[in-house]
Amino acid sequence: MELKLHKIWKKRAARITVSDSVFNARYNELLIHQVLAAFMAGSRSGTKAQKTRSEVRGGGKKPRSQKGSGRARSGTIRSPIWRGGGVTFAAKPHSFTSKVNRKMYRGAMRSILSELIRQERLTCIDELKIEEPKTKVAKKALAGLDLNEVLIVTDEVSENLYLSTRNIPRVNVIDASKINPYSLIGFEKILFTQSAVEKVEAWLS
Repeated sequence: MELKLHKIWKKRAARITVSDSVFNARYNELLIHQVLAAFMAGSRSGTKAQKTRSEVRGGGKKPRSQKGSGRARSGTIRSPIWRGGGVTFAAKPHSFTSKVNRKMYRGAMRSILSELIRQERLTCIDELKIEEPKTKVAKKALAGLDLNEVLIVTDEVSENLYLSTRNIPRVNVIDASKINPYSLIGFEKILFTQSAVEKVEAWLS
């Protein structure tokens, strides 16, 4: 299939040929959901920790006699039913990661990219070179493509491009080797440079 290739500082456009298996794949909602859920779960830190009754400081002495006080029996002030006591089912650090096969992950990426093209949310340009780190220059370049909320995917993120776009709301820049399902569906528009398209195509073919 062919994609329209925009010239960022020129009005004319060209066409580039890309692989149908990567950019014209069947939409698989279940696969995308499974891979996205696994990716988001793997992003969780899993560092939450609470103390059980054996880990809370103090409480070694029995607070009162077993009988005679007229109050409930108690063996320690660190019991879960006491204020300041331990937690009955205390949370402990653990990993939320779930295994996703490489074939499944790449299949989901192909499905997402193909659907972005079908919905006309993916735009390709020949290159995105910014000579000086100025937000005004980046805004002008994006305005020429009628893009507001956009994820810019390049072969390599230059310092000038990063500095020029970091203060623009709802605009982010990412290297083609670091794209993931969450980043692709998190923006209204996706802007690919030609070199990034070639890099992603080689990866997913």
